[in-house]
Amino acid sequence: MNILMSILKLLGSLALFLFGMGLMSQALQKVAGDKLRGFLERMTSNAFKRIFTGLLVTTAVQSSAATTLMVVSFVSAGLLTLGQSIGVIMGANIGTTVSAWLFALVGFSGGISSLAIPLIAVGFVLTMGKNVRRKNIGELVMGFAIMFLGLSMVQGSVDPVILEETKNLINGWSRFGFWSVLLCVLIGTCVTILLQSSAATMALTLMMCNNGLNFELGAALVLGENIGTTLTANLAATVANVSARRAALGHAFFNLFGVFWVLILYHPFLWVVSRIIMLIGFDNPLVDGASSITTLCSIAMVHTLFNVSNTCILVGFTNYIVKFVTRMIPAKEDEDVHKLQFIKGGPLSTSELSLSQAKNEILHLSGICKEQYEYAWKCINTTEPEAFDELYHKLEHYEMVTDKIEMEIGKYLNDVAESGDLSEESSRRIQAMFKIISELESIGDSGFNIGRILQRRNIHGASFDETMIKKIGYMMKLLFEGLDVMEENLRLGYDKIVDISNAQDVEQEINEFRNNLKEEHLLNLENNSYNYMTGVYYMDLINECEHAGDFMINISEAIIEIK
Repeated sequence: MNILMSILKLLGSLALFLFGMGLMSQALQKVAGDKLRGFLERMTSNAFKRIFTGLLVTTAVQSSAATTLMVVSFVSAGLLTLGQSIGVIMGANIGTTVSAWLFALVGFSGGISSLAIPLIAVGFVLTMGKNVRRKNIGELVMGFAIMFLGLSMVQGSVDPVILEETKNLINGWSRFGFWSVLLCVLIGTCVTILLQSSAATMALTLMMCNNGLNFELGAALVLGENIGTTLTANLAATVANVSARRAALGHAFFNLFGVFWVLILYHPFLWVVSRIIMLIGFDNPLVDGASSITTLCSIAMVHTLFNVSNTCILVGFTNYIVKFVTRMIPAKEDEDVHKLQFIKGGPLSTSELSLSQAKNEILHLSGICKEQYEYAWKCINTTEPEAFDELYHKLEHYEMVTDKIEMEIGKYLNDVAESGDLSEESSRRIQAMFKIISELESIGDSGFNIGRILQRRNIHGASFDETMIKKIGYMMKLLFEGLDVMEENLRLGYDKIVDISNAQDVEQEINEFRNNLKEEHLLNLENNSYNYMTGVYYMDLINECEHAGDFMINISEAIIEIK
């Protein structure tokens, strides 16, 4: 019964520790919000910046898993390239070593844990206000306090007798030589996979080292933790696109390669660690009788040296890693591009990141609309019945695709709106996006309507003469200009766009040209330049193009109205 209670207390303490870490990580992402996304986008122009970015973000959120998941989401959303993501992940692996040092130096001293309850009180008071940013800061403070409170409870939840027996059992494996090291690597991997947090496994490892666990075996547990932590990102990437799965595999390759070469040079590697620790002023961790603080700092140094040296080795081979993971996870040739490409699950950790993902999906939808109008133009110029039927079915397919994607993006935006607190700016962005996807769907309807007009024309045996085709061609040219301007404004977004005069100019040209053709059409009917039925289809097509131009300007207006 005592053993069962000890296990339950340990699991509860670990749950509290993980809850605090998760709360702190999510709160920091909420506080940083769109600035964090912008920081990641700006700070990835070269290898050094990518590593520094991953290190800095992970140091702040105290979780390499959180950073890696964020990076995988950014790759899935098209905010980072695969090469950029691998550099950031390398930095994230270095950044996660900060938590190991924090736990080693102050986590078991009792100083931080004694302040946990007062900090929780301070954080709770901050969350009681209506100010969203203050509430997020309060959650950040509470998360930090709960994390160390959980760490303290982990240490006190295990029966000393059980802890002593577990330590003696693992230390007893040392008689198996190098097999004991491999066994500890396996245990570290399995426990990390089970807990879904290398930080939690690191806390358990440090707790056992604080109570006399052999340094060499503790270091092997750390290597296993570095393997186990890659599963989180790979699980998250299973529902993402190809690029995100490749980024997650790159993370796994980085850690597996590092463990491989460290195991080959295991004893020389630990000797280097011991020399560094002795230079700092501690005892030799490889000698029996080393103090607990020496062992704790040595374990933290193993974690640090492993990730720093591995990064130094692999940073120059980033392009080769990209090629390797690309070959391992090839893009499916039959993959349907006419479906969601960036949204592969529920909302991300913050509304700002989710809206960035939605923005890229909207850009993808605008590209589909542009493809549809290219087929519409081919439809206008086609005289062969079979070729026309094939193009008509393509226009019909594109119209159904735009309907489907609009509904899926709309559902996603609705989930984002319901997932948590939204800033005033985020609320405006969501409302604008609802309007934008509706207008894009209308553009898709107009593209199909062009095909339907042409089909009715063909059924009644009418045809457009060379002059009509030439003038329709000019209208289509204006439409393509409008689509290009619309897409550019969508890409710039509300935070970079200055005005929408480019869209207004194109829309005015479309309206003026339609009005001129309307007046000309009446004169042509009077002069019997073409029969009435042909003229009806001709002007219906021109008017449908003008409607599409109206939808395009509405999109640019929705973007600028966010400000």
